[in-house]
Amino acid sequence: METGPEPLLTRIARALERLAPEEVQEADPAVATAMRWDGRHLLSVAPAATLPLSRFVAVEAQMMQLSRNLQSLARGGPAHDMLLWGARGMGKSALVRSLAEGHGIALVETAAMGLESLPRLFPRLAQAPGPFLIFVDDLAFESGDPALRQLRSLLDGGVARRPDHCRLAVTSNHRHLIADSPPSDTRSLRDSRDDALALVDRFGMVLGFHPASQEEYLAMCRTYLAAEGLPLDEAEALAFALARGGRSGRTAFHYLVECLTRRAQPPA
Repeated sequence: METGPEPLLTRIARALERLAPEEVQEADPAVATAMRWDGRHLLSVAPAATLPLSRFVAVEAQMMQLSRNLQSLARGGPAHDMLLWGARGMGKSALVRSLAEGHGIALVETAAMGLESLPRLFPRLAQAPGPFLIFVDDLAFESGDPALRQLRSLLDGGVARRPDHCRLAVTSNHRHLIADSPPSDTRSLRDSRDDALALVDRFGMVLGFHPASQEEYLAMCRTYLAAEGLPLDEAEALAFALARGGRSGRTAFHYLVECLTRRAQPPA
């Protein structure tokens, strides 16, 4: 049986070590190309896989505008904050990632709930050469969410100056950034819509991504399959989209994976 104070002190010290938070290795924004901001720490992450720009079909106009804006940012010129809104699965997030990588822009991802902490992030990024794209993916607000006004303040400049080489890219499946459960009070609903529209107006670039037509969806499938040396069975591709409940670039990619999976099966 242990006696004396030393064993007890040892157990206390070990317990405190377990309770103490692990030391976080902060990313160096001068060298990292993909980072995540969690509200307190800037973390280096492995870059997400990107698609060649030739794989994006039916969004060429949006891609051209976005690329021109990011090219200016990459060269140290003026650039807009960007809102990409519209149908799910039409390549909004994938296009941001591919173009940022293509133009050599470091991507800093943050969740919508972390918007209020961005003024603490900007001084860290200001000390690095950049440029940086602050990426907020799949944004939607509940009515009355204070993050709505917080983002509007950030886009307006607010009290804390944002570095010139930092711009925001926001994606949303909602044109007005309001979730599908509006308030029952008509006046409250009107105020919420007005707030959302006021926010949209503060983005210098607003790009809409619309649902794919049947012809566009088949063109997406054909592009994906051709890159793998596979022919397109139009009837099968359309049946796959029908079973998935819609036509989009994401559905076309999933159809490609289905075809590749079948090709990889050994013959019976």
